Amino acid sequence: MLFFEQQEEARAQTRRLLVLFALTVLGLLVAVNLALALTWRLVAMGHAGYPAHFFAVNTAMTLVFVFGGWWIESSALDGGGEKMARRAGAREARPAIHASEEKFCNIVAELAIAASMKSPRPMVIDRVEAINAFACGWDEDDAVVAVTSGALEHLTRDELQGLVAHEFSHIREGDTRLNMRLAGMVFGLEMIFNLGSTMCEADDMRERSVLALPGFAIKATGSLGWLAGRALKAAVSRQREYLADARAVQFTRSKDGLGGVLRKIVGQQAAGAGQRAFHPSVQHMLLVNADTETRWFDAHPPLAERIRRIYGRPMPALDPQADDASVTRPDAIF
Repeated sequence: MLFFEQQEEARAQTRRLLVLFALTVLGLLVAVNLALALTWRLVAMGHAGYPAHFFAVNTAMTLVFVFGGWWIESSALDGGGEKMARRAGAREARPAIHASEEKFCNIVAELAIAASMKSPRPMVIDRVEAINAFACGWDEDDAVVAVTSGALEHLTRDELQGLVAHEFSHIREGDTRLNMRLAGMVFGLEMIFNLGSTMCEADDMRERSVLALPGFAIKATGSLGWLAGRALKAAVSRQREYLADARAVQFTRSKDGLGGVLRKIVGQQAAGAGQRAFHPSVQHMLLVNADTETRWFDAHPPLAERIRRIYGRPMPALDPQADDASVTRPDAIF
């Protein structure tokens, strides 16, 4: 795996997608102004020009919704990564009680030294058989790495190291902060759509007010902006997953670490063990998404493609229940 090349490719794709996201917001501003200007022409026939500050007010209100949505969504992280992890059902790791959790804590400490990072808080999600993990927190100071009990049970030390290294990349690259900001922007775009829908609603007498016509215009433009924003946010998230995969291989110098994790997840899925649904605030941060989305709105790349990028070729699934020696063989990355 040419991990440096893949990292640079993922970063370049992210930059292009963020530019497109900004252009989407700008396009929404233009579309809302055009739609409302057309509506004004239809309802104010015989009147020349537009009311004072017509376009400035439209633009300001649209931005209030977009950035207001960003603020509301970002406030969900108040209290830091630990609060969010606990909301998803995680608890602090107990290395003095469980040998597997002691191994997990040692791996976190080792990788923090190797990556020259402050060690994040290790946490465990109990009673979850599926292999999964997530990292959360605004920065390294309040970062958390949480793994499921299934990951501790089914992964070898090398595989668990690859899994944790993947989450370290998300912390190091600021992916949690980026995803939350994009989620806030998408929420703001949704609020514009909801505003238009509310203006179009009929009353108890099934009659619509005079706001229905501009409401239809706002709803139409808002729906296009919302869908475009969701698609671009998901595309950014997929590139960050590719970047984290490449960084994990760089940190561990092993393809079979993270590669084995993903192959065992495929094995679990083939055996009918589905992923548990997590709290919506951490859903997009998971190693593997539990929700099934359409291709355009899925925040995670297909597992088969992630495995192919790591190994350079398709690889078969692994049985998580099989003996470690029979499923994991060192595979050089150079």
